Amino acid sequence: MKIAVIGSGGREHAIAWKLSQSKKAEKVFVLPGNGGTENNIQVNVNDFAEIRKFCESENVGLILVGPEDPLANGIVDFFKDSEILVFGPDKAAAQLEGSKIFAKKFMKKYGVATGKFWEFNCHKKVQNENLQDVTLSGVEVQERDASKTIKQLNGNCVIKYDGLAAGKGVYVCSTIKEAEDALIELKEKYGEEVPFLIEEKLVGSELSILAFTDGENYQVLLPSQDHKQLLDGDKGPNTGGMGAFCPVPFYTDDLKRQIENEVIRPTINGLKEENFNYKGVIYFGLMITENGTKVLEYNVRLGDPETEVILPALKSNFLKLIFSCFDGSLEDYKMEFNDGYFVDVVLTSGGYPKAYKKGIEICGLKENKDELIFHAGTKKEEDKILTNGGRVLNIVARGETLDNAIENAYKKCNLFYFKDVFYRKDIGRRDFRI
Repeated sequence: MKIAVIGSGGREHAIAWKLSQSKKAEKVFVLPGNGGTENNIQVNVNDFAEIRKFCESENVGLILVGPEDPLANGIVDFFKDSEILVFGPDKAAAQLEGSKIFAKKFMKKYGVATGKFWEFNCHKKVQNENLQDVTLSGVEVQERDASKTIKQLNGNCVIKYDGLAAGKGVYVCSTIKEAEDALIELKEKYGEEVPFLIEEKLVGSELSILAFTDGENYQVLLPSQDHKQLLDGDKGPNTGGMGAFCPVPFYTDDLKRQIENEVIRPTINGLKEENFNYKGVIYFGLMITENGTKVLEYNVRLGDPETEVILPALKSNFLKLIFSCFDGSLEDYKMEFNDGYFVDVVLTSGGYPKAYKKGIEICGLKENKDELIFHAGTKKEEDKILTNGGRVLNIVARGETLDNAIENAYKKCNLFYFKDVFYRKDIGRRDFRI
């Protein structure tokens, strides 16, 4: 079977690498791909007609969607009359990631454990848990009520843009000034009438859980942990992810049961009740607090950079796992994982997540051909690999222990260089007491 992977990042490189290990994968195309992927086809990920034209001409049987945009824009719906299978949720279900407000309302409706939240939108009735419902008629009212909520929380809050923002629409605030500055930045980015959430700030250990689902059943991958903030010690602005590792030391059997009972099963029940067409991956971004596990966010596809450690850790046949979501065999699928730990350190361009330069040559790739180096923001020009994005390379390593894996990953980081390269030095080094 021929397969098309949609996307151009490190996640898509890892997906294509893992799919290629299956004997049934005749050829894996990446649309549009990057400097590290093979069989690249230059097409816009949201040009569904062009994607369909290519896939039909090449007799592609399966499309696996990496990024969120095509799913939110309805690529699954676009192919519903085609024999080509598309792995991912339909447009209605993709709102779980495409709209933070929709996701929070879904969690509340189906009893999924999550934190308190307040919704602000100039054209909708605002629903919140502590303030009376009000109908907002203009920006002035919106700002005043948002400021009131921020002051009630003493600035300890999280402000989230409602729509897709590639991991950069979230502001974790500790003071009233930080929160008010975040509101100003939201308006500058998305306009005066921007819809957004204010959430209570949860404290604890973050955890990423990814589950394959056919809309009724599910299978869970190994737990992982992302490092979203730019700087060591979880400081600085949010990014798309500076690194990840799996499995997670504090993931006990008791915690697993709690997550399944309070998060995963209620979510899957909600998918069924809403009659969503969901054959894909659902990502649970969790915070393990003193008061239990709370959902921070849903993603409706494989996470990035979690995928770059989760897929190397997966021993089971990846393609067979995907097809089990279509043929009704997911419930009985046996999940197997490789021993040890996997760590991913992301090398970024200087200036990321704000302005950064592109087109800088990357040194070390020719001399160090390691299958666990996944390209993200790269492009190939003649015999050179150049930077082409904010997150450039995912340096992944395995170790018998987490400390071994961390040490091996940072040794590998020293093998690669480009001007103004930057990366965190503490991936996997958090305090895991909860």
